[in-house]
Amino acid sequence: MDKKMLSPDEITNYVEQVGVKKANNKCVQTLFLGILAGVFIALGAYASSVASHGISDPGLQKFVAGIVFPVGLILVLICGAELFTGNSLLSVAWAEKKITTGQMFKNWALVWIGNFIGAAFVAILVFESGLLSTGNVGGYAIKVAAAKASMGFVPAIASGILCNVIVCVCVWGSYAAKDVTGKIFMGFFPIFAFVIAGFEHCVANMYYFSIGLLAKTNSAFVEASHVAVEKLDNLTIGGIFNNLIPVTIGNIIGGAVCIGLVYWFIYRKCNKKSIEIREKLSA
Repeated sequence: MDKKMLSPDEITNYVEQVGVKKANNKCVQTLFLGILAGVFIALGAYASSVASHGISDPGLQKFVAGIVFPVGLILVLICGAELFTGNSLLSVAWAEKKITTGQMFKNWALVWIGNFIGAAFVAILVFESGLLSTGNVGGYAIKVAAAKASMGFVPAIASGILCNVIVCVCVWGSYAAKDVTGKIFMGFFPIFAFVIAGFEHCVANMYYFSIGLLAKTNSAFVEASHVAVEKLDNLTIGGIFNNLIPVTIGNIIGGAVCIGLVYWFIYRKCNKKSIEIREKLSA
């Protein structure tokens, strides 16, 4: 009887194989897959903003946002795209010496740039479509972006670590599933949790900052945001990178180290002897 899911040891092996494949993809392929992932995540972020922006109760607002936001990652998992946070798991293939440090960082750089292009593209389309005028979506976009731009360096790193622990567990678990239903379940519940918790995801922030900056050019949206002047002043190009840099660092630590390298240590480093014996027996 066929197994309905992979074991943790088998997932580790699969993550390693996926990492090798991703690291050896052509640059243009990696970039465009990164753009698609940025588009998917941005669409989920926009939809969650529309669904939740008018809810006054903070807990209920996050709950509703958490229900809608995961659609972005589910599209990434099922349709195929390169998401920076998920690609931090290339650390498994790197630890096994199947890819070089240069290959890993090149992939991360291309995917990060692609994600930003895709997220910003969606933000531009949303702004130009006039959809920010629905309810107070424009004011809410400024409020979210200004709050993120005002976050301190250390809190941004810490929140980024926590975020990508959840995201990479989500990706890791989705690899265990052998059908679409299983992947949807794994794509939904962990992401639902991270949105409710309010952790920092660098790719989602690429959208939130892009739409926030665009909305800031409209005085009506600025007035509707009710954001204090000192916080609004942080919403600049410089303010964006004051957040994205530490959040990206945190996401790498959370995904590449806390999940990727920890699972590699458990199922590869600690099991090295048994793996070698198994490979000899199967030869």
